[in-house]
Amino acid sequence: MSKSGIITGLDIGSSNVRTVILQKFEGEENPRVIGVGMTPSFGVRRGIVVDVEETVKSITASLEAAERSSGLHINAAIVNVGGAHLISQPSTGVVAVTRADQEITEEDVARALQAAETVPLTSNLEIIHVIPRSFSIDNQKGIKDPVGMSGIRIEVDSILILGSSPYIKNLSKCVYQAGVEIDSLVCNSLAAAKSILTKRQMELGVIAIDIGGGTSDFCVYEEGDLVQIGVIPVGGSHITNDVAIGLRTSIDVAEKVKINFGSALPEEISKKDQINLAEIQSNEEGTVSRRHVAEIIEARVEEIFTLIDKELRKTGRSGMLPGGAVIVGGTAKLPGIVDQAKKQLRLPAQTGFPTGLGGIVDQVDEPGFAVAAGLALWGVEEYVNKKGGIRIPAIDSYPKVGQTVDKMKNWIKKFLP
Repeated sequence: MSKSGIITGLDIGSSNVRTVILQKFEGEENPRVIGVGMTPSFGVRRGIVVDVEETVKSITASLEAAERSSGLHINAAIVNVGGAHLISQPSTGVVAVTRADQEITEEDVARALQAAETVPLTSNLEIIHVIPRSFSIDNQKGIKDPVGMSGIRIEVDSILILGSSPYIKNLSKCVYQAGVEIDSLVCNSLAAAKSILTKRQMELGVIAIDIGGGTSDFCVYEEGDLVQIGVIPVGGSHITNDVAIGLRTSIDVAEKVKINFGSALPEEISKKDQINLAEIQSNEEGTVSRRHVAEIIEARVEEIFTLIDKELRKTGRSGMLPGGAVIVGGTAKLPGIVDQAKKQLRLPAQTGFPTGLGGIVDQVDEPGFAVAAGLALWGVEEYVNKKGGIRIPAIDSYPKVGQTVDKMKNWIKKFLP
Protein backbone atom coordinates (compact mmCIF):
# COMPACT_ATOMS: atom_id res chain seq x y z
CA MET A 1 0.00 0.00 0.00
CA SER A 2 1.45 3.33 -1.04
CA LYS A 3 1.05 6.59 0.86
CA SER A 4 -1.45 7.76 -1.75
CA GLY A 5 -3.92 5.06 -0.76
CA ILE A 6 -3.39 2.84 -3.82
CA ILE A 7 -3.78 -0.93 -3.42
CA THR A 8 -3.67 -3.80 -5.90
CA GLY A 9 -5.55 -7.09 -5.80
CA LEU A 10 -3.98 -9.95 -7.77
CA ASP A 11 -6.22 -12.96 -8.41
CA ILE A 12 -4.16 -15.87 -9.79
CA GLY A 13 -6.72 -18.38 -11.00
CA SER A 14 -6.67 -21.59 -13.00
CA SER A 15 -8.31 -19.96 -16.04
CA ASN A 16 -7.43 -16.27 -15.76
CA VAL A 17 -5.16 -13.89 -13.86
CA ARG A 18 -7.06 -10.74 -12.89
CA THR A 19 -5.66 -7.53 -11.43
CA VAL A 20 -7.65 -4.68 -9.89
CA ILE A 21 -6.09 -1.40 -8.71
CA LEU A 22 -8.07 0.73 -6.23
CA GLN A 23 -7.40 4.19 -4.84
CA LYS A 24 -8.98 5.50 -1.63
CA PHE A 25 -9.44 9.26 -1.38
CA GLU A 26 -10.03 11.23 1.81
CA GLY A 27 -13.72 11.98 2.32
CA GLU A 28 -14.96 9.37 -0.17
CA GLU A 29 -16.82 6.34 1.15
CA ASN A 30 -15.95 3.95 -1.68
CA PRO A 31 -12.52 3.42 -3.23
CA ARG A 32 -12.20 4.05 -6.95
CA VAL A 33 -11.26 1.43 -9.52
CA ILE A 34 -8.41 3.04 -11.47
CA GLY A 35 -6.84 0.04 -13.23
CA VAL A 36 -7.92 -3.41 -14.44
CA GLY A 37 -6.04 -6.25 -16.13
CA MET A 38 -7.08 -9.75 -17.19
CA THR A 39 -5.12 -12.38 -19.11
CA PRO A 40 -5.46 -16.15 -19.62
CA SER A 41 -3.74 -18.20 -16.92
CA PHE A 42 -1.17 -20.83 -17.84
CA GLY A 43 0.78 -22.81 -15.29
CA VAL A 44 -1.94 -23.08 -12.62
CA ARG A 45 -4.11 -26.15 -12.21
CA ARG A 46 -6.86 -26.46 -9.59
CA GLY A 47 -5.53 -23.40 -7.82
CA ILE A 48 -1.98 -24.76 -7.53
CA VAL A 49 1.12 -23.68 -9.46
CA VAL A 50 2.33 -26.49 -11.72
CA ASP A 51 4.61 -24.46 -14.01
CA VAL A 52 6.48 -21.53 -12.48
CA GLU A 53 7.68 -19.99 -15.75
CA GLU A 54 4.24 -19.98 -17.38
CA THR A 55 2.61 -18.63 -14.22
CA VAL A 56 5.12 -15.76 -14.03
CA LYS A 57 4.36 -14.85 -17.67
CA SER A 58 0.61 -14.83 -16.97
CA ILE A 59 1.00 -12.70 -13.84
CA THR A 60 3.28 -10.24 -15.63
CA ALA A 61 0.86 -9.85 -18.54
CA SER A 62 -2.08 -9.15 -16.20
CA LEU A 63 -0.07 -6.64 -14.15
CA GLU A 64 1.11 -4.85 -17.29
CA ALA A 65 -2.46 -4.57 -18.56
CA ALA A 66 -3.54 -3.01 -15.25
CA GLU A 67 -0.54 -0.67 -15.30
CA ARG A 68 -1.41 0.52 -18.80
CA SER A 69 -5.02 1.26 -17.85
CA SER A 70 -4.05 3.11 -14.66
CA GLY A 71 -0.79 4.74 -15.72
CA LEU A 72 0.83 3.48 -12.52
CA HIS A 73 3.60 1.04 -11.69
CA ILE A 74 2.60 -1.84 -9.39
CA ASN A 75 5.10 -2.55 -6.61
CA ALA A 76 3.02 -4.71 -4.26
CA ALA A 77 -0.27 -6.59 -4.20
CA ILE A 78 -2.70 -8.54 -2.05
CA VAL A 79 -2.57 -12.07 -3.52
CA ASN A 80 -5.13 -14.87 -3.33
CA VAL A 81 -4.50 -18.41 -2.13
CA GLY A 82 -6.64 -21.26 -3.44
CA GLY A 83 -6.58 -25.00 -3.86
CA ALA A 84 -7.75 -28.09 -2.02
CA HIS A 85 -4.74 -27.89 0.34
CA LEU A 86 -6.52 -25.19 2.38
CA ILE A 87 -7.96 -26.40 5.68
CA SER A 88 -9.43 -24.73 8.76
CA GLN A 89 -9.48 -25.57 12.45
CA PRO A 90 -10.81 -23.87 15.60
CA SER A 91 -8.39 -22.37 18.08
CA THR A 92 -8.51 -20.34 21.30
CA GLY A 93 -6.05 -17.91 22.83
CA VAL A 94 -6.00 -16.65 26.43
CA VAL A 95 -3.95 -13.76 27.88
CA ALA A 96 -4.00 -11.51 30.93
CA VAL A 97 -4.89 -7.84 30.55
CA THR A 98 -1.72 -5.77 31.05
CA ARG A 99 -2.97 -2.35 32.13
CA ALA A 100 -3.22 -1.58 35.84
CA ASP A 101 -6.74 -0.18 35.43
CA GLN A 102 -7.71 -3.46 33.65
CA GLU A 103 -8.88 -1.68 30.48
CA ILE A 104 -8.44 -3.86 27.40
CA THR A 105 -6.36 -2.37 24.59
CA GLU A 106 -5.76 -3.36 20.97
CA GLU A 107 -2.39 -4.75 22.07
CA ASP A 108 -4.19 -7.17 24.41
CA VAL A 109 -6.38 -8.32 21.52
CA ALA A 110 -3.30 -8.80 19.31
CA ARG A 111 -1.60 -10.86 22.03
CA ALA A 112 -4.70 -13.05 22.40
CA LEU A 113 -4.67 -13.69 18.64
CA GLN A 114 -0.97 -14.53 18.78
CA ALA A 115 -1.75 -17.00 21.55
CA ALA A 116 -4.39 -18.60 19.29
CA GLU A 117 -1.64 -19.22 16.73
CA THR A 118 0.40 -21.36 19.09
CA VAL A 119 -0.96 -24.70 17.96
CA PRO A 120 1.07 -27.74 16.91
CA LEU A 121 1.40 -27.87 13.12
CA THR A 122 2.93 -30.43 10.81
CA SER A 123 6.08 -29.31 9.03
CA ASN A 124 4.35 -28.70 5.70
CA LEU A 125 1.55 -26.43 7.00
CA GLU A 126 1.54 -22.75 7.84
CA ILE A 127 -1.06 -20.28 9.09
CA ILE A 128 -2.59 -17.97 6.47
CA HIS A 129 -5.33 -16.37 8.60
CA VAL A 130 -6.27 -16.09 12.25
CA ILE A 131 -9.94 -15.11 12.16
CA PRO A 132 -11.48 -13.98 15.48
CA ARG A 133 -15.10 -15.01 15.89
CA SER A 134 -15.83 -13.77 19.40
CA PHE A 135 -14.11 -12.80 22.64
CA SER A 136 -14.69 -13.66 26.29
CA ILE A 137 -13.76 -11.39 29.18
CA ASP A 138 -13.60 -13.11 32.57
CA ASN A 139 -16.01 -15.80 31.25
CA GLN A 140 -18.43 -13.23 29.83
CA LYS A 141 -18.90 -14.70 26.34
CA GLY A 142 -20.07 -13.46 22.96
CA ILE A 143 -18.22 -10.13 22.89
CA LYS A 144 -17.47 -8.86 19.39
CA ASP A 145 -15.14 -5.94 20.17
CA PRO A 146 -13.48 -6.04 23.61
CA VAL A 147 -11.32 -2.92 23.18
CA GLY A 148 -12.17 -0.34 25.87
CA MET A 149 -13.92 -2.85 28.12
CA SER A 150 -12.51 -3.90 31.51
CA GLY A 151 -11.41 -7.31 32.73
CA ILE A 152 -8.58 -9.41 34.04
CA ARG A 153 -8.51 -12.17 31.43
CA ILE A 154 -9.34 -12.08 27.72
CA GLU A 155 -9.97 -15.14 25.56
CA VAL A 156 -10.51 -15.28 21.80
CA ASP A 157 -12.44 -17.95 19.91
CA SER A 158 -10.94 -18.06 16.42
CA ILE A 159 -10.63 -20.06 13.23
CA LEU A 160 -7.21 -20.79 11.77
CA ILE A 161 -6.94 -21.16 8.02
CA LEU A 162 -3.93 -23.23 7.09
CA GLY A 163 -2.22 -23.91 3.78
CA SER A 164 0.50 -26.17 2.47
CA SER A 165 3.92 -24.49 2.75
CA PRO A 166 5.28 -25.91 -0.55
CA TYR A 167 2.25 -24.62 -2.49
CA ILE A 168 2.48 -21.19 -0.83
CA LYS A 169 6.23 -21.07 -1.55
CA ASN A 170 5.67 -21.78 -5.24
CA LEU A 171 2.91 -19.17 -5.49
CA SER A 172 5.04 -16.57 -3.69
CA LYS A 173 8.02 -17.35 -5.89
CA CYS A 174 5.96 -16.65 -9.02
CA VAL A 175 4.73 -13.29 -7.69
CA TYR A 176 8.22 -12.20 -6.64
CA GLN A 177 9.70 -13.19 -10.00
CA ALA A 178 7.05 -11.02 -11.65
CA GLY A 179 8.59 -8.10 -9.73
CA VAL A 180 5.86 -7.60 -7.14
CA GLU A 181 5.95 -7.67 -3.33
CA ILE A 182 3.23 -9.55 -1.42
CA ASP A 183 1.40 -7.35 1.09
CA SER A 184 -0.82 -10.20 2.31
CA LEU A 185 -2.07 -13.61 1.26
CA VAL A 186 -5.86 -13.98 1.40
CA CYS A 187 -7.99 -17.09 1.01
CA ASN A 188 -10.02 -17.12 -2.25
CA SER A 189 -13.48 -17.46 -0.73
CA LEU A 190 -12.84 -14.79 1.93
CA ALA A 191 -11.75 -12.33 -0.77
CA ALA A 192 -14.89 -13.05 -2.80
CA ALA A 193 -17.06 -12.62 0.29
CA LYS A 194 -15.43 -9.26 1.01
CA SER A 195 -16.70 -7.80 -2.29
CA ILE A 196 -20.13 -9.42 -2.61
CA LEU A 197 -21.69 -10.01 0.83
CA THR A 198 -23.58 -7.48 2.94
CA LYS A 199 -23.50 -7.32 6.74
CA ARG A 200 -27.17 -8.30 6.80
CA GLN A 201 -26.49 -11.46 4.79
CA MET A 202 -23.63 -12.36 7.12
CA GLU A 203 -25.90 -11.93 10.14
CA LEU A 204 -28.71 -14.02 8.65
CA GLY A 205 -26.46 -16.83 7.45
CA VAL A 206 -25.07 -17.01 3.93
CA ILE A 207 -22.73 -19.04 1.76
CA ALA A 208 -20.46 -17.39 -0.83
CA ILE A 209 -19.50 -19.77 -3.65
CA ASP A 210 -16.68 -18.96 -6.09
CA ILE A 211 -16.81 -21.40 -9.02
CA GLY A 212 -13.40 -21.00 -10.61
CA GLY A 213 -11.75 -22.84 -13.47
CA GLY A 214 -10.28 -25.74 -11.49
CA THR A 215 -11.93 -25.53 -8.08
CA SER A 216 -15.03 -24.23 -6.33
CA ASP A 217 -14.31 -22.37 -3.08
CA PHE A 218 -16.93 -21.49 -0.51
CA CYS A 219 -17.25 -19.85 2.89
CA VAL A 220 -20.17 -19.67 5.29
CA TYR A 221 -21.03 -16.77 7.59
CA GLU A 222 -23.61 -16.79 10.38
CA GLU A 223 -24.37 -14.10 12.98
CA GLY A 224 -21.57 -12.08 11.42
CA ASP A 225 -18.94 -14.76 12.04
CA LEU A 226 -17.11 -17.05 9.66
CA VAL A 227 -18.14 -20.59 10.52
CA GLN A 228 -16.85 -22.72 7.66
CA ILE A 229 -14.66 -22.66 4.57
CA GLY A 230 -14.08 -25.36 1.97
CA VAL A 231 -12.71 -26.14 -1.47
CA ILE A 232 -14.32 -28.55 -3.95
CA PRO A 233 -11.87 -29.86 -6.60
CA VAL A 234 -14.39 -29.34 -9.42
CA GLY A 235 -14.85 -26.16 -11.45
CA GLY A 236 -15.74 -24.62 -14.78
CA SER A 237 -12.95 -26.33 -16.73
CA HIS A 238 -14.46 -29.70 -15.82
CA ILE A 239 -17.70 -28.59 -17.49
CA THR A 240 -15.74 -27.66 -20.62
CA ASN A 241 -13.95 -31.02 -20.60
CA ASP A 242 -17.28 -32.84 -20.30
CA VAL A 243 -18.68 -30.93 -23.28
CA ALA A 244 -15.54 -31.69 -25.33
CA ILE A 245 -15.82 -35.41 -24.60
CA GLY A 246 -19.58 -35.50 -25.14
CA LEU A 247 -19.39 -33.71 -28.50
CA ARG A 248 -16.05 -35.32 -29.52
CA THR A 249 -14.59 -31.92 -30.26
CA SER A 250 -11.66 -29.77 -29.17
CA ILE A 251 -11.45 -27.91 -25.85
CA ASP A 252 -11.54 -24.54 -27.64
CA VAL A 253 -14.74 -25.41 -29.49
CA ALA A 254 -16.27 -26.87 -26.33
CA GLU A 255 -15.52 -23.64 -24.43
CA LYS A 256 -17.23 -21.55 -27.13
CA VAL A 257 -20.22 -23.90 -27.14
CA LYS A 258 -20.48 -23.64 -23.34
CA ILE A 259 -20.27 -19.84 -23.33
CA ASN A 260 -22.52 -19.12 -26.33
CA PHE A 261 -25.06 -21.94 -26.15
CA GLY A 262 -24.67 -23.53 -22.73
CA SER A 263 -27.33 -23.84 -20.04
CA ALA A 264 -27.76 -25.78 -16.81
CA LEU A 265 -31.51 -26.23 -17.44
CA PRO A 266 -32.05 -28.67 -20.34
CA GLU A 267 -35.82 -28.83 -19.74
CA GLU A 268 -36.12 -25.20 -20.90
CA ILE A 269 -34.50 -25.93 -24.27
CA SER A 270 -36.39 -27.35 -27.22
CA LYS A 271 -35.28 -30.73 -28.55
CA LYS A 272 -35.27 -29.16 -32.02
CA ASP A 273 -32.60 -26.58 -31.18
CA GLN A 274 -29.35 -27.42 -32.97
CA ILE A 275 -25.82 -26.01 -32.85
CA ASN A 276 -23.88 -25.84 -36.11
CA LEU A 277 -20.26 -26.54 -35.16
CA ALA A 278 -18.99 -25.23 -38.50
CA GLU A 279 -20.16 -21.73 -37.49
CA ILE A 280 -17.96 -21.94 -34.39
CA GLN A 281 -14.83 -23.27 -36.09
CA SER A 282 -14.36 -23.84 -39.80
CA ASN A 283 -12.65 -27.23 -39.51
CA GLU A 284 -15.58 -28.66 -37.52
CA GLU A 285 -18.60 -30.17 -39.17
CA GLY A 286 -22.06 -31.42 -38.25
CA THR A 287 -24.68 -30.25 -35.78
CA VAL A 288 -25.36 -31.18 -32.17
CA SER A 289 -28.44 -30.90 -30.01
CA ARG A 290 -28.34 -27.86 -27.75
CA ARG A 291 -30.43 -29.78 -25.25
CA HIS A 292 -27.82 -32.55 -25.19
CA VAL A 293 -25.15 -29.96 -24.36
CA ALA A 294 -27.34 -28.63 -21.54
CA GLU A 295 -27.76 -32.15 -20.13
CA ILE A 296 -23.97 -32.58 -20.04
CA ILE A 297 -23.56 -29.24 -18.26
CA GLU A 298 -26.42 -29.96 -15.84
CA ALA A 299 -24.80 -33.18 -14.62
CA ARG A 300 -21.54 -31.45 -13.68
CA VAL A 301 -23.24 -28.40 -12.12
CA GLU A 302 -25.40 -30.72 -10.01
CA GLU A 303 -22.23 -32.47 -8.83
CA ILE A 304 -20.63 -29.18 -7.74
CA PHE A 305 -23.62 -28.12 -5.63
CA THR A 306 -24.18 -31.63 -4.27
CA LEU A 307 -20.58 -31.74 -3.03
CA ILE A 308 -20.97 -28.31 -1.42
CA ASP A 309 -24.22 -29.38 0.24
CA LYS A 310 -22.43 -32.46 1.58
CA GLU A 311 -19.89 -30.14 3.24
CA LEU A 312 -22.70 -28.01 4.71
CA ARG A 313 -24.24 -31.12 6.25
CA LYS A 314 -21.06 -31.62 8.30
CA THR A 315 -21.78 -28.40 10.21
CA GLY A 316 -25.57 -28.79 10.27
CA ARG A 317 -26.21 -25.89 7.91
CA SER A 318 -27.55 -27.72 4.86
CA GLY A 319 -30.67 -25.82 3.78
CA MET A 320 -30.42 -23.67 6.93
CA LEU A 321 -28.97 -20.38 5.68
CA PRO A 322 -31.70 -17.70 5.30
CA GLY A 323 -29.30 -15.37 3.49
CA GLY A 324 -29.01 -17.99 0.78
CA ALA A 325 -26.17 -18.65 -1.66
CA VAL A 326 -24.28 -15.98 -3.60
CA ILE A 327 -22.45 -17.39 -6.63
CA VAL A 328 -19.45 -15.77 -8.31
CA GLY A 329 -16.65 -16.77 -10.68
CA GLY A 330 -16.70 -17.00 -14.46
CA THR A 331 -19.06 -20.00 -14.38
CA ALA A 332 -21.65 -17.96 -12.44
CA LYS A 333 -22.69 -16.38 -15.76
CA LEU A 334 -23.89 -19.75 -17.05
CA PRO A 335 -27.68 -19.61 -17.67
CA GLY A 336 -29.63 -21.77 -15.23
CA ILE A 337 -26.86 -22.12 -12.65
CA VAL A 338 -28.78 -20.08 -10.04
CA ASP A 339 -31.82 -22.34 -10.47
CA GLN A 340 -29.65 -25.42 -10.02
CA ALA A 341 -28.17 -23.89 -6.85
CA LYS A 342 -31.66 -23.32 -5.45
CA LYS A 343 -32.64 -26.89 -6.29
CA GLN A 344 -29.53 -28.69 -4.98
CA LEU A 345 -28.79 -26.52 -1.94
CA ARG A 346 -32.45 -25.87 -1.04
CA LEU A 347 -31.59 -22.22 -0.45
CA PRO A 348 -32.34 -18.87 -2.06
CA ALA A 349 -29.60 -18.14 -4.59
CA GLN A 350 -28.32 -15.26 -6.68
CA THR A 351 -25.37 -14.20 -8.79
CA GLY A 352 -22.90 -11.95 -6.97
CA PHE A 353 -21.26 -8.78 -8.27
CA PRO A 354 -18.52 -6.66 -6.67
CA THR A 355 -20.01 -3.80 -4.63
CA GLY A 356 -18.72 -0.82 -2.68
CA LEU A 357 -16.63 0.54 -5.55
CA GLY A 358 -16.40 3.75 -7.56
CA GLY A 359 -14.39 4.77 -10.61
CA ILE A 360 -14.41 2.58 -13.72
CA VAL A 361 -16.71 0.00 -12.11
CA ASP A 362 -18.07 -1.17 -15.47
CA GLN A 363 -14.79 -3.02 -16.06
CA VAL A 364 -15.17 -5.14 -12.90
CA ASP A 365 -18.96 -5.42 -12.78
CA GLU A 366 -19.08 -9.15 -13.36
CA PRO A 367 -18.92 -12.27 -11.15
CA GLY A 368 -15.45 -13.21 -12.42
CA PHE A 369 -13.88 -10.13 -10.79
CA ALA A 370 -15.30 -10.79 -7.32
CA VAL A 371 -12.04 -12.24 -5.93
CA ALA A 372 -9.71 -9.62 -7.46
CA ALA A 373 -11.96 -6.77 -6.29
CA GLY A 374 -12.28 -8.40 -2.87
CA LEU A 375 -8.52 -8.66 -2.52
CA ALA A 376 -8.12 -4.95 -3.26
CA LEU A 377 -10.96 -4.05 -0.87
CA TRP A 378 -9.27 -6.17 1.78
CA GLY A 379 -6.12 -4.12 1.35
CA VAL A 380 -7.99 -0.82 1.40
CA GLU A 381 -9.65 -1.80 4.66
CA GLU A 382 -6.31 -2.71 6.17
CA TYR A 383 -5.00 0.71 5.10
CA VAL A 384 -8.01 2.60 6.50
CA ASN A 385 -7.80 0.67 9.78
CA LYS A 386 -4.13 1.54 10.24
CA LYS A 387 -4.33 5.16 9.14
CA GLY A 388 -7.70 6.04 10.64
CA GLY A 389 -7.39 4.08 13.87
CA ILE A 390 -10.60 2.19 13.14
CA ARG A 391 -11.05 -0.95 15.17
CA ILE A 392 -11.02 -4.18 13.26
CA PRO A 393 -14.47 -5.84 13.20
CA ALA A 394 -14.87 -9.40 14.45
CA ILE A 395 -15.87 -10.69 11.01
CA ASP A 396 -12.48 -9.78 9.60
CA SER A 397 -9.26 -11.63 9.94
CA TYR A 398 -5.62 -10.87 10.47
CA PRO A 399 -3.77 -12.11 7.35
CA LYS A 400 -0.48 -13.81 7.97
CA VAL A 401 1.91 -14.53 5.15
CA GLY A 402 4.07 -16.72 7.41
CA GLN A 403 7.76 -17.04 8.04
CA THR A 404 8.24 -19.37 5.09
CA VAL A 405 7.13 -16.69 2.61
CA ASP A 406 9.47 -14.12 4.16
CA LYS A 407 12.39 -16.52 3.85
CA MET A 408 11.48 -17.30 0.21
CA LYS A 409 11.23 -13.58 -0.55
CA ASN A 410 14.72 -12.88 0.76
CA TRP A 411 16.15 -15.93 -0.96
CA ILE A 412 14.64 -15.07 -4.36
CA LYS A 413 15.84 -11.45 -4.16
CA LYS A 414 19.42 -12.72 -4.19
CA PHE A 415 18.92 -14.03 -7.74
CA LEU A 416 16.92 -11.14 -9.17
CA PRO A 417 18.76 -8.49 -11.21
